[in-house]
Amino acid sequence: MLSSVGKNALLLGTAAVLCVFAVAAVNEITKTEIEQQQLASKLGTLVEVVPELAGNTDILNDCVAVLDTQLLGKDAKQKIYRYRAEGQLKAYLIETTAPDGYSGAIEVLAAISPDSEVLGVRVLSHKETPGLGDKVELRKTPWVLSFNGQTVGSGDDRSFAVKKDGGQFDQFAGATITPRAVVKAVKNAAVYIQQHPELASLPADCGA
Repeated sequence: MLSSVGKNALLLGTAAVLCVFAVAAVNEITKTEIEQQQLASKLGTLVEVVPELAGNTDILNDCVAVLDTQLLGKDAKQKIYRYRAEGQLKAYLIETTAPDGYSGAIEVLAAISPDSEVLGVRVLSHKETPGLGDKVELRKTPWVLSFNGQTVGSGDDRSFAVKKDGGQFDQFAGATITPRAVVKAVKNAAVYIQQHPELASLPADCGA
């Protein structure tokens, strides 16, 4: 027969194992909920730039991960979502980075058609100066909407720049660096797509 000490040790061991399983179960449930919230948030952002995507969750899986430090601004893979409708590729929704913001990197999402028309742009995150550089956010000013309908001719397209550099996009009083960085990032994203026509047929490889 087990001694009282042995029984207590057995009970404690059993309780510890049950606690481990309980914590693991809670973590798994929490992880799933967080992932679902992240997916819903991501889809919401994609819908902002391409409203036709409302309710289309398939786009989260039609995605490729690519690496181009020079054009996409980050030494890590970026995701490109492909929007298809009626059997045709309508747009690429590309995550890109402006590494040369005033206060650091600016994360950007740009929707670009296969013929290089910019359908929409949103700034996902930044550390720019409040009241100055943060005007790239749609909730601050409508500046980011000025990209809609603009087309990037090529990497040498000088019109796709802020007005101070001879282009068509407004800069902010006292804060030219931030809009310049975002404009350049969007242009580079379009150039990347121009240089990689194979993006349309590559197998999906990044999931959601």
